[in-house]
Amino acid sequence: MAAVSGTQFQQHMEDDEDDFQDACDTEGPTPSCSMDLEAALAEAKLGVNLFFNNKFTEAEALMKPWATSSMYHSVGNSVFAYLEAMLTFEQQHIAAASDALKQCLTVCGRFRKKNTLTETIGKTFKKVNYDQYTDVEAHAELCTAEAMLLKAMLTFIEDETLTSLIKGGMKIRNCFAMYKECHNILTQRQWESESSRVHFESGVKMGLGTFNLMISLLPGRVIKLLEFIGFSGNKQSGMQDLVAGSQSLGIRQVLCVMTLLGYNLIVCYVLSHKEGDLNFCDDLLAKQLKQYPDGVWFLFFKGRLEFMKGNLDEALMWYKKSWKSQNVWPQFHHLCFWELLWVNCLRLDWRESLLFATYLVEHSKWSRTIYTYQKASIMCMMKRSDLTSTELRTLDGLMKEVPKYKQRIAGKSLPMEKFACKKTERFFAQQSFLYVPALELMYLWNLFKILGKHFPLADGVFRIVEENLNELEARQQKKASSPLTPYDVDNKALLLLLKGAILRQMNSPLQALKCLETVVSMFKDLKEDLYLVPYAIVEIALIYVDQGKKEQAILALEDAKRNYSGYSLESRLHFRIHTALIDLKGKSYENIPAGAD
Repeated sequence: MAAVSGTQFQQHMEDDEDDFQDACDTEGPTPSCSMDLEAALAEAKLGVNLFFNNKFTEAEALMKPWATSSMYHSVGNSVFAYLEAMLTFEQQHIAAASDALKQCLTVCGRFRKKNTLTETIGKTFKKVNYDQYTDVEAHAELCTAEAMLLKAMLTFIEDETLTSLIKGGMKIRNCFAMYKECHNILTQRQWESESSRVHFESGVKMGLGTFNLMISLLPGRVIKLLEFIGFSGNKQSGMQDLVAGSQSLGIRQVLCVMTLLGYNLIVCYVLSHKEGDLNFCDDLLAKQLKQYPDGVWFLFFKGRLEFMKGNLDEALMWYKKSWKSQNVWPQFHHLCFWELLWVNCLRLDWRESLLFATYLVEHSKWSRTIYTYQKASIMCMMKRSDLTSTELRTLDGLMKEVPKYKQRIAGKSLPMEKFACKKTERFFAQQSFLYVPALELMYLWNLFKILGKHFPLADGVFRIVEENLNELEARQQKKASSPLTPYDVDNKALLLLLKGAILRQMNSPLQALKCLETVVSMFKDLKEDLYLVPYAIVEIALIYVDQGKKEQAILALEDAKRNYSGYSLESRLHFRIHTALIDLKGKSYENIPAGAD
């Protein structure tokens, strides 16, 4: 990234703030919109129902005409634009979303309470009288917080520089402060309308609940930094807010449900060693699918639920239902194809998974580097004798293309993309060969958890690893009189890590420990794959957890956390270490309760 002088940086920040505004100071004419708050909420509720029933065009048509004058219509319109930007990653849609959110902030600003200079200064020294807010002004605060959050998130993809990263973080901090203020408004004023209060409450629960839950997942060193600048994360409070919001009749009830499903079915599996609450998700989905039987989002989550249960055939069925339920946003199909790719990998159906991997490479713009490497990895799992000469050339071509699409955000490469590029170098250094690269990716995406649900799944993967390990050892014995090839130790350590991880899932702890401890002993001989050792230590810690050896588990996790650094995918492992230590130590970060001043 090009150097930025202090003056340029300050100017860039000031320009953005002028553009973004604080929204509290937004001035504008009193809206001429004749639609009152109750009518706007009713239409917004209708729009939500249309949207989650896959009637995207009708929902957008309902929101758009009033987007310049009604805050709820403006929020709805900007949410549709934001989702399209996130699904496509196309510059034109990102720009359109940015414009819609700017417009939304302007509309919301017209309805917000205007404070005189005296009142603004007074807020610093005395308790605010929230009864001075009208219902409309209260909802304007909440809608502004929501628009600010979306605008902040969009900042990260609009301009992938360190400056934008900092600006986005500052906007999110301001947004968090606004949600806490909305909590005060909710609890410290008399409401003119009970319906208005219920809708407002569901938004506060959704916002604060999501903030608290997600911040609590971050590693301790990040938490401390965030608390220094005004953030805090209380997991228990976050879950309580979201569950309460999911049971309300408010307009954002369905968003609370979506957040809970996303946390339990995706976040828990990617960022921790734990499982989500699958029974709770079953109950949530039964209710939502009754209301939205063809809704693409809930069909997708139903597929994810069955996937996490290890019911692969059912997962395939639900993902395909989700994929085929709508064509307005074909980009949403890519989420289903990603999942279908991995379901088929766990079924060891490499040909079927290759179909979905190919489609993602050709049509999705999220990460061409990862998609290309995934496709190549799946091809590597097939015997070379089963690949045509054209496919062999394609495999080499894919590996050459992987580094071409590598992205940089805030001047840094994405960890998984960087990992993929290193693996392509290894592929060519080993005469167009890698050991079980798709299984390695399955492990890194934390999909081995699913192997423990059904013994045949684990056994199939175990047999592949064992076969490769035997081949490697046989080849080394033949070369006993000559030096080992440069990556032999790395390859053996990888296979032993995977074998140990699978054995843990197959409830064979002693055999698993033997494999994993061997990996740790190989640390000094590793040439490149240093990540294998801390990952192996965490696997050992999880075996201790399963055996009830709490103190030994903590020592192993602290060892992996403190004594290893600079390896591939380090942050990914630190998330999992953090959640494991919280469980073992009963430690949480609750310095500032949710909703507190």
